[in-house]
Amino acid sequence: MPPKQPNILFVLTDQQRSDTVHAAGNPYIRTPVMDRLCREGVNFRKGYTPSPVCVSARAALVTGQHPHHTGCYDNGFPQPQDRPSMMDLLSAAGYYCHGVGKMHFTPERNALRGFHSRDTQEEICRTVEVDDYLKVVRQEGFEHVHDVMGARGEMYYIPQISQLPARLHPTAWVADRSIDFLKNRNPSKPFFLWSSFIHPHPPFSPPTPWNKLYRGANMPLPRRPEAMEDLWTHFNVTQNRYKYRDAGLDDRMLQVMRAYYWACVSFIDYSVGRILEVLEAAGELDNTLILWSSDHGEFLGDYNCFGKRSFLDVTARVPMLVRHPDRFSGGMVEDTPASLIDLIPTFLGAAGADSGDAELDGVDLAGLVGQGESRTIYGQIQQGDRGVYMAYDGDLKYVYSAGDQKEYLLDHRVDPEETRNCAYNLFYAEDVKRMRDGLIQFFQSEGYTDPLDGDVWKVYEKPSLPDSPDARLIIQDAGWAVPDYYIEGYSD
Repeated sequence: MPPKQPNILFVLTDQQRSDTVHAAGNPYIRTPVMDRLCREGVNFRKGYTPSPVCVSARAALVTGQHPHHTGCYDNGFPQPQDRPSMMDLLSAAGYYCHGVGKMHFTPERNALRGFHSRDTQEEICRTVEVDDYLKVVRQEGFEHVHDVMGARGEMYYIPQISQLPARLHPTAWVADRSIDFLKNRNPSKPFFLWSSFIHPHPPFSPPTPWNKLYRGANMPLPRRPEAMEDLWTHFNVTQNRYKYRDAGLDDRMLQVMRAYYWACVSFIDYSVGRILEVLEAAGELDNTLILWSSDHGEFLGDYNCFGKRSFLDVTARVPMLVRHPDRFSGGMVEDTPASLIDLIPTFLGAAGADSGDAELDGVDLAGLVGQGESRTIYGQIQQGDRGVYMAYDGDLKYVYSAGDQKEYLLDHRVDPEETRNCAYNLFYAEDVKRMRDGLIQFFQSEGYTDPLDGDVWKVYEKPSLPDSPDARLIIQDAGWAVPDYYIEGYSD
């Protein structure tokens, strides 16, 4: 009799930094569930996103392909529809695939993309008819809460308490629906359950009393190296403006921001713990591959920056924790670089299935553990005059920003906190050339020529930034295109 296929629980958070796990080195945050995954599984502590922004990261994750293969480079790009998804491949391997929470599919946000069923919860959504979470909020009598995920616009990066009770918070709802699926599924088939949480993506809005789990006065201040602006790209300038963080910073407010961000992470940790309790009670925990990761990180004021869209570790490095007794030895830390594109091969490897005709760029994470292999991973955001490209070999990280016509080299051997750019240090000239040549060769070998001009980087004019710093992105309200904040007698 062939071995039983394990179930798969995929926990994906949104905008979670890699340094938000107690067992992985953060002495202040409380994350007992993630700590358990570290203790009983493997922590891939050099896990990275292939594209540090929501839509393109998820396109790469769902297809197992780099951005230059998916054609999705940033938010606003459509995700490919002409190739099998993670769910398609697992469904073909005999799995029942169910999704809960934010998927951020484009161009159709409610598409199944290979899921047999979904419980939908998407940010910036006003249409009750197509969002399962909003239906529950309205049914519970909270139709007066316009911003169920937290107020955006001018409040986007202001820490705030959720207007909903903890039991109706979007994080709690994802756990509730995941648990309902586990209790009511057909046990004759293995399951793939993707529990996808919107938090800790801003607005940082934990429910009460979770907002008091960490207090601002106890929070570390942002990391601000002496030459931090030398590490910026054009994205940082733009993001700081439309996130309302470019006109002076308040350290006390930044401490509260971190406290609320950590509270959002801890509330997710607690909620995932509820899911694991159900698996354990059903005797299915050890027959379930659990993988926890995130699409990208968040600056949180480090380098005087906010948001993502950078290949600095605070935004490009993500937690990557895997537990399954048969495939991943407990309590191990793996330092081989890993990427979100490795998740599909990992799931298929556990399922004992192959990828069929699908072209995958990643590898099975189980094959990296304890091997000490040398590996370079790659990343990209945007294209043309706004493109930024990364190669990382575990020691050196090389980044090129086309819009800035600038190279960056970060040496993790002597500067793991990424405080200085070594690209123009003559002692690193050979390293820069080797990393640059390797990254250019990677794109050339894949037949992708957008950033290239022969054997060198293409030179562009100044990148096409928004016409005005007060353009559309500064709004980002739910329903901004059709305002829902009409006040009779005042809005006329």
